Amino acid sequence: MSFASRVVSLSAVVFLGLGAALFPAAAGSSIVIDVGSGKVLSHDNAFQRWYPASLTKLMTAYVAFRAVKAGEMQFNSPVRVSANAAKEPPSKMGYPAGSVLTLDNALKIIMVKSANDIATSIAESVGGSERAFAGRMNAAAEQLGMTGSRFVNAHGLYSTDQYTTARDLAVLVRALRTEFPQHAHYFSLEAIQAGDKVMPNYNWLIGRFAGADGMKTGYICASGFNLASTATRNGRTLAAIVLGATSQVTRGEEAARLLAKGFQAQALAAPTIESLASYGETRNVVVDLRPEVCSQEAVKARIEERDDEGRLIVRSPYITALEHEPRPVVVGLGGATGPESTAPRYANVPIPTPRPDYPLAIAVPATAQGG
Repeated sequence: MSFASRVVSLSAVVFLGLGAALFPAAAGSSIVIDVGSGKVLSHDNAFQRWYPASLTKLMTAYVAFRAVKAGEMQFNSPVRVSANAAKEPPSKMGYPAGSVLTLDNALKIIMVKSANDIATSIAESVGGSERAFAGRMNAAAEQLGMTGSRFVNAHGLYSTDQYTTARDLAVLVRALRTEFPQHAHYFSLEAIQAGDKVMPNYNWLIGRFAGADGMKTGYICASGFNLASTATRNGRTLAAIVLGATSQVTRGEEAARLLAKGFQAQALAAPTIESLASYGETRNVVVDLRPEVCSQEAVKARIEERDDEGRLIVRSPYITALEHEPRPVVVGLGGATGPESTAPRYANVPIPTPRPDYPLAIAVPATAQGG
């Protein structure tokens, strides 16, 4: 059964330690668009609300790009790691509070490593505080027509108040690629290197799917495994959004399948992303996949998707082996010689985001959430 037709039944009452919660039935959500024309080549549950996980960092990058364009900052401007940012849970870089890096390096880190501490550092350095930056994120979403999205943080860790849709993410991806084509390199990096440590991109379609050139992965228990992927062939760029996959392998394989089909499709009579009519009876209820994705059975199944050396086993006909070691770009602290953001500095007023992912009482495997 394909991902698009897979229906995961979550109509069970799950005890969370705070009372009973009824989770709605859920199916995978996806959309494929032609980035240049905005034509929608395929879609499934595209307006269903979903937890974005680290796909949130695409909006973080978009807001940062707008700040640079407006002259508020430069790519060599300082991004400071506060005590608040240093406390974010993994995935993270682990820099101590007081560390300073450039906005350029910070963006590379959140796109490849999906580091939550650096995403918060960007938010505070650009917007003055997490809350002020979230306000910029929501203002940008409204201006772009992302009608099913709301943001409260820059990293994508779990919050009941933060959600999006596959359709909205496609709008955001198109905006990133068309408004800021000069910054596309941030989304196609194979790896970063900090000191002697090389960290490959969680988006392993890059270098393995013909033409793959972006953009971002995401994972928390509540969202499942998400991927916003782009690829360019013969001057034509497509974007595929896949939400709610059960593993890194299935999200990559499904995105590759959707992109491959998209390159074969003709978009002459296809609707545009703006004209696609909203649909889905449960679209305003955020799907929560935690019981499926973080159960012991699901974790065991993901372990079985790796070989004896820990490498992912991929059987997709659209994905080939990487023919070289991931080529890293060097990142690190220091080098911030540009002007600091002039945004007003605010005290860190807590944003209503539970840490860890849930209060309990479902056991959560010790997996870094982000990529």
